[in-house]
Amino acid sequence: MSSNTSPHEAAGTSPEPAPEPSSGPPAAPEPRRARLPRVPFWAQVLLGLVLGVLLGWAARATGAEWLGATLDRIGGTFVQLLKLAVGPLVFFAIAVSVTNLRNVSNAARLAARTLLWFAATSLIAVSIGLAIGLLTNPGAGTGLTPEDGSRPEDTGSWLDFLTGIIPNDVVTPFTELNVLQIVFLAAVTGIAALRLGARAEALLSFGEAALALLQKALWWVIRLAPLGTLGLIGNAINEYGWGLLGQYATFTADVYIGCLLVLFGVYPLLLATVARVSPLRFFRGAWPAIQLGFVSRSSVGTMPLTQKVTERLGVPREYASFAVPLGATTKMDGCAAVYPALAAIFVAEIFGISLGVGDYLLIAFVSVVGSAATAGLTGAVVMTTLTLSTLGLPLEGVGLLLAIDPILDMMRTATNVAGQAVIPVLVAARERILDREAFDSARGFDITDLDEDTGTGTGTGDAAEGSGARRPADPAPVPA
Repeated sequence: MSSNTSPHEAAGTSPEPAPEPSSGPPAAPEPRRARLPRVPFWAQVLLGLVLGVLLGWAARATGAEWLGATLDRIGGTFVQLLKLAVGPLVFFAIAVSVTNLRNVSNAARLAARTLLWFAATSLIAVSIGLAIGLLTNPGAGTGLTPEDGSRPEDTGSWLDFLTGIIPNDVVTPFTELNVLQIVFLAAVTGIAALRLGARAEALLSFGEAALALLQKALWWVIRLAPLGTLGLIGNAINEYGWGLLGQYATFTADVYIGCLLVLFGVYPLLLATVARVSPLRFFRGAWPAIQLGFVSRSSVGTMPLTQKVTERLGVPREYASFAVPLGATTKMDGCAAVYPALAAIFVAEIFGISLGVGDYLLIAFVSVVGSAATAGLTGAVVMTTLTLSTLGLPLEGVGLLLAIDPILDMMRTATNVAGQAVIPVLVAARERILDREAFDSARGFDITDLDEDTGTGTGTGDAAEGSGARRPADPAPVPA
């Protein structure tokens, strides 16, 4: 090799061009925009709660009618937005969930065990409500009289409940928001689609797309929960004041204690002993849904979030999309178990009526069998009238309970939502289809983290990206 040959020539490569000298001073780096710290959703809700209490107190203390009307309008608008999506959301969620069961092994067994655990936990919850009521006598010393009550406009009876399941047409249930009739129509539609097979594929695809659209719209409403909390709490304080809490102090405490015992006593015990999973990890994963249930006071409105957190906890999507919508319309340990038991004892004491062992057994029966009557946004009122009418107690007692209902409904709904997530985890664990690795890795997260453009939890494909739940292999049968 010649001594004049350059290394680049020897290697067969061309030399890199020398950098041109800069004609000016180096460009200054672009300034980075300072990002505002993201406020967690729970902190936003807490801020709305505090501001609502303060504004409600100010409106009542000063007599500012404009402020009270504004709070009422804000809270009412939030509830109306939730109601707007409830009818079609329940219909498509139930219909799609029924068809999704065709992709699950032992679907009939899963459905039967889900309903069995719904009934078992309701029986435990109503027993707790009865025990607390008998120990504390919530109707004693309140200063309330039978004349303070009033009959509700709509009363519940077993005949109305049974005959009211079947609608007269397919439009009225949606215009009147009769959730029980919507569930009936959806179940019939889903079963019929299964029987049609391939001919119904286009309809099933439309249903899944419609459900995804409705869930996305509902996510936007959920983002408004802090503002809705401000209006709802502020209006309650302005309208009823603090004096009302004094009259209902024992009853309010009983409802909260009963729900807390179910939420942090019964459910953790079942998770630890039956499902053999960590209750702490469950609550860490399910807390966003429980929190939203407390704020929104609507199990159905919280249903998309409940399903998402259930899937993140390792429940297969095909089963979660069946169990959670069904639970959101029929599984109500707060509204249909703890509360009716205490309400019956409270009303009986106000009206001076003695209840016997047979009455308490009847309360338990009504709570377990009539849970479906609580479907919707005012289910507790229907369930209470159903319980009182079955026992022969005056329905005017319902009017005594309506005044304090907004404060009680928050705790009741949080308990409902927790139960709607617990049972799918429990059944999935017993049937060996729970992804325990996903469950163990579940961590706390913000509600806004779940608002994803993909993976609504309605289809039959892979889990949504970032959901933390991987679909397990085909489930192994479990001995009976």
